[in-house]
Amino acid sequence: MEITSKAFKEMERIPDRHVMPAAGGENVSIPLAWTDPPKGTGSFAVTIVDPHPIANDWIHWMVINIPPNVRSLDEGASGHSMPSGAVELMNSFGKRGYGGPQPPKGTGEHPYVCTIYALNTDTLDFEGKPVLSEFKNAIRGKVLEHRSVTGVFGK
Repeated sequence: MEITSKAFKEMERIPDRHVMPAAGGENVSIPLAWTDPPKGTGSFAVTIVDPHPIANDWIHWMVINIPPNVRSLDEGASGHSMPSGAVELMNSFGKRGYGGPQPPKGTGEHPYVCTIYALNTDTLDFEGKPVLSEFKNAIRGKVLEHRSVTGVFGK
């Protein structure tokens, strides 16, 4: 399995279009595409997380129950054109859906890790608060494979 984005390549800067307005952007969700899921995939989950020490695993986007025949999330899909059945969960900003990069000034470049999880279940029941450890507990034992692509952004 592989995950890519048309917006950036591994460790390249995330375009301003995809960052929060306070950071100079439009908060348009990042396009993601994946290939070759493992046999037995029942659904996918996607996370975009900032693991920078200042951000402390800040969740920018968390999507579950993406059907197994889906291979991409289009640019700007969040809140507008998500695949049928996909559920956008709360992000660390306290909103449902995508919340782009907005690192505090003076903290350098932050990594934004975009991860696709192939799960062995059709649906995942997770409505927890936006904490990465809680999400990882919910998918424990259900992950067939996962891959990531990382973009960076700083002000």
